[in-house]
Amino acid sequence: MVTGAASGIGLAMTRRLVEAGAEVVAVDRDEGGLSRASAKLSIESVTLDLLDREGIRTFWEGLDPTPDILINNAGLYPPKAFTEVDQDLFRKVMGVNLEGPFWMCQDFIRARRRTHKGGVILNVGSIEAILPFKPDLALYATSKAALIALTRSLAREYGPRFRVNALVPGWTHTPGTQRLSRKALGQPRLLKEGYDFLQRLPLRRMADPDEIARIAVVLVSDLASYVHGAVVPVDGGFLSA
Repeated sequence: MVTGAASGIGLAMTRRLVEAGAEVVAVDRDEGGLSRASAKLSIESVTLDLLDREGIRTFWEGLDPTPDILINNAGLYPPKAFTEVDQDLFRKVMGVNLEGPFWMCQDFIRARRRTHKGGVILNVGSIEAILPFKPDLALYATSKAALIALTRSLAREYGPRFRVNALVPGWTHTPGTQRLSRKALGQPRLLKEGYDFLQRLPLRRMADPDEIARIAVVLVSDLASYVHGAVVPVDGGFLSA
């Protein structure tokens, strides 16, 4: 199961998992994007709002069989000055980036334990959670840092039956980052931020979503059978620079 599967990294993960022979359940709130992905990849798709706790519970109660693998990829990335973040935005970002994955993990573990089975969880974090670089992302960075903490806690508590890791992408070409790039045109401060980021980045380029997806496939497969509780960067060298 892949959340945020209608576009970007989630869609790339779904494509690679199907290519590897997996039966994928694609989850997103974007019904149109899911329909296009489902038609192209011949996968099962489910429209689900990760802000809806009861909807998530009902979703898992209706699953039979439950998936072996859960990839929590969905996320919001809204730049906002720290002093301008209001309660509504705080709850929305935390709801999608942290609470949604929290409940998805909880219901996944409950469902798998009922059938006396284990499973694999992969949570998608961000380099901003480890080394904040871009201004106006304090809320986003906080939500992703908490997601990494959740990953490590579950790894400690539920191994060996559940293998749990976090994948930490760097700056990646997605519809969301493309919108931010268009917004930066004509705004010197934003252009300078992008330039400064690329100057720090050893590979000097953004990632393609498929470059993130390929590592995700490895981490959820038996190729990574002894990788547990890890935070794996796929960031072009940003965190080591």
